[in-house]
This record gives sequence, C-alpha cells and structure tokens, in this order.
Amino acid sequence: MSDVKEQVEPEATMSGGKPPERQDPPAMGLVGWLRWAWRQLTSMKTALILLFLLALGAVPGSLIPQIPVDPIKVSDFYDANPGLASWYDKFGLFDVYKSVWFSAIYLLLFISLIGCVVPRLQVYLKALRARPPKPPRNLHRLPGHQRFETDATEAEVLAAATRELRKRRFRIETYDGAVGAERGYLREAGNLLFHFSLILALVGIAWGSLFGYRGTVLVVVGGQGFSNAVAQFDDFTPGRAFTPDDLPPFTLKVNTFKATFATDGPQRGAARSFDAGVTYQVTPESPEQSYDLKVNHPLSVDGTKVHLLGHGYAPKVTVRDGKGDVAYSGPSPFLPQDANFSSFGVIKAPDARPEQLGFEGFFLPTAVIDQRGPVSVFPDAVNPALVLTAYYGRPSDETGKPQSVYQLDKTKLTQFDDGKGDKLRFQLAPGQSIDLPDGRGSLSFDSYDQWVKLQISHTPGLNLALAGILLAILGLMGSLFVHPRRTWVRVRTEDGRTVVEVAGLDRGPERGLGDEIDAISTILKKKREQA
Repeated sequence: MSDVKEQVEPEATMSGGKPPERQDPPAMGLVGWLRWAWRQLTSMKTALILLFLLALGAVPGSLIPQIPVDPIKVSDFYDANPGLASWYDKFGLFDVYKSVWFSAIYLLLFISLIGCVVPRLQVYLKALRARPPKPPRNLHRLPGHQRFETDATEAEVLAAATRELRKRRFRIETYDGAVGAERGYLREAGNLLFHFSLILALVGIAWGSLFGYRGTVLVVVGGQGFSNAVAQFDDFTPGRAFTPDDLPPFTLKVNTFKATFATDGPQRGAARSFDAGVTYQVTPESPEQSYDLKVNHPLSVDGTKVHLLGHGYAPKVTVRDGKGDVAYSGPSPFLPQDANFSSFGVIKAPDARPEQLGFEGFFLPTAVIDQRGPVSVFPDAVNPALVLTAYYGRPSDETGKPQSVYQLDKTKLTQFDDGKGDKLRFQLAPGQSIDLPDGRGSLSFDSYDQWVKLQISHTPGLNLALAGILLAILGLMGSLFVHPRRTWVRVRTEDGRTVVEVAGLDRGPERGLGDEIDAISTILKKKREQA
C-alpha cells in the first residue's frame, strides 16, 4: 500500500497538492444526437435488421386474409373470430401492406439503404482512381510467398511479370524495382449494385402502391359485359395517389367459356384447362378485338392486365310473386364451396308483392343424393340441380345502402314450411318449377350460365421492381464470385544474382492464392530459362 501511495502522491501534488477534478464529457446537444441517430440508421447492421423486419412483417399478409385480395374471407373471419378480428384490425393485419407499421419499416429501410450506398459509392470511386499499393517491406510474411533466383536481369523479370499480371486481369503500377498489381474491383461494385437494386425494387413497389390499382369482378358468360369503371367492380383497391380518371376506358365481354376436367384416374375432377373467349374495345370509338383469355395468359389493355382467376355457375331462374307478375328473372351467380363445385348462392326478389321473396341454397353441377344429402360429385355440369329453401316477408323500405348479392338478410323474413310441420326444401332440375305455399308465388329453374372471375390491375412500377430483383441477383453473384486480390513482384540484385520475390494477399477469404502465386512464379522461372 505504501508503494501505491508513493506513486500516487507525486501526481496529486503536481497541481498544488489537490487531486485533479474529473471532467465530464461535453453534452452532445441536438445536432450531436441527430448525427448519432443518422449513423445508426445508415449502418449496414440497421439495414439488415430492417430488411429482416420487412420480411417478417410480410408473413401476416400471407397467413391472414387480406381485404384487397379477398374481402369475403375477411368477413368470414370476423364472423368466426369476432374478438381476435378486432385486435387484428387495430394492428392493420387485414391490410398489412398499407398499415402504418409496415410503411414505417419500408421508409426506414429505404432511407437506410440510401445512406449506406451513397457514402460507399464515393469510397468506391476513390478506390477506382487509386494506384495499386506499394509492396510491403516484408513480403515473406504474407500468406502467399515465393522466393527464387534467376540469371535474367531485373528489367526482364519486371517486364515478364507485368505481361503475366495483365494477362490475369490485374491493374498494374510499376515502382522502383517492383510491380504492384490489384484486381477484384467488381466485388465492391457487386455489393453496391445489390444495395442499389434493393432501392430500385423499393421504388418500383412504392410507385405501384401509390399509382396502381387492383379490382375483381364477376362477369356472367354471354351477359352484359364489363366497363372499366369503379362502380363496376365487386371490390376495388386503389393506390394512395390513384384517381378514377386514371382508369383507361376499355370495355370487354365474355362470350364463351370452356373448362375441362379429368374424367378418370386418381386425378378425376382435377381441372385441365380454362379458356374464355372475350371481345374488348380499348375506347368506345375503337374497333372490337378478340382475345383468348387463359390462366397465366392475361389480356393487356392500355397498360392494364386482365387475369382469369376462377369460374362458377349462375342458375337462370324466374320468380313470380303472389300476383303472378315476374319479380325477378335472370342468372344468379353461385359461389363454389368445394372441388366439385357445390356452389352456394341466394336469389332475391325484393319487388315481389304482396310479400318479398328470397331463396338460398346450392347449385350442384353433378347432383347425387347420399347419406350426406344432395351433393355434387363432379365439377362439370353432368346432372345439374338446384336445391333451395324459400323465405317471405313484408316489403322493406329502400334505404340506398348497398347489400351483398351473395347473402340473404333473414332478420325480417320467415321460412316457408311444407304444410307438414317441416321447413320447405326443394330440388329442381333445369326446366322444372315449384309453386310456393299459400299462393305466394313460384320459382322456375330455366337453365344455367357460367361466370368467370376477372382481376383487373395496373401496377406501373412492376417492371422497375423486376429490374431491381434481376440487378440484385447480378450484384450478389458479383460479390460472391469475384475475388479481390493484391499481388507484388519485387526484384533486387544480390551477389550478382537476381533475386525475385512474388507474394499475394486476398482481401477476403483465401481462394486459390497459393496456386496463383505458384503459377506466376513458374512463368517467371521459365523466363529465366529462356534468358
């Protein structure tokens, strides 16, 4: 302890016998904190974390039904899990890609990548203009090293080394009695290209999200067709900067539809082809054109893609009310519920008098009756049947509020009974009809049509995002397969003999360095023999 006191006391007395006071570091201030935050945000570690969070945030978009993709499934999820659905809605999980938290990750990643690329680009451009470095003093300490003697002169050896290194795509710089060479600049270019391509892909995705749109519509084959207007869509998801004036004014009509299915074997009932014959007009004044619309072969109209998503059946019925008047006539689309196209749907006749009528049930393309009741055993219309229940009720006032064509509001309706104390259920084949009890009307199953579901979308930044992905792959290949390397050849004369040293250094994992040094040394030794 006395030794410690003897060492400390002289230092303490240097400033008048008092120990020096501890100096606190100066406060960072607002500018200092902003600089610190910017450095953290633009670091490679932060960019990787944000990229991981972006991928992680996209997982709910794949597992949870999304409103822009399938609003019906979202509605069903609400009905089945009301408590959980409310929490999902609060966190934006039903529309992940437009949620606040996903947008925040997206923007932070965008800023972080720009902050990473721009400074590294300046460093890379400076490195491109720099000369290959001088050889280190002790070349024998490098991982790859060869030393030998030759009868050739220093100039001859240096000239041979320069030719060989250039042949191996090295950039050469000559020093006094030595040659410095460097290659592999494209590795850093690959890294920069990879990061730049991510920015390009993000810009493309953001562009499409802002100015694009996507909607789906169900079109009955041979029906009235479709006009590209917002009111015509069954569901429509516009970009944040989209306006209805951005919609191109094309129209289309589905004239024919043909679906084929496997009829035997283990794949019986599996779809083989879907083919829709459509006609369209780019503008009302333009001539009509034809197109064969298939799955994965979309129609392109003025930058808008029309995809064929699915199909189903629309039974054509005629509903007469209690006065004998036609209250409804036409096709009603039914939605498939299984692989055999057992399709559920409703038929509404709100204008029927003296009471409104409603029907719900199934259209069965190939109907059979087994222990489960009426079911379809094949997706094609081999034995079509309509199995329905019927409802009646007082006419309701028109409120102007839109209603789903796929759901029947039964809160103010009463189900018919069959006069035996049971609920009325009936099955009809095409051409058959049924009279409703108590003279309240009738329903005729006239025939059936088919419908197709179309997706109309415009994603202006899609090609830009695709280019970004391709450039990312190219940059990643460059960063993986290009090997930065420095090589030096030093020549000096000792005792009348020319001493040659060849050494190299990999700027990264060592990949064949020793073999290349051996090959260069072998070439220079051959020059000695030729000399």
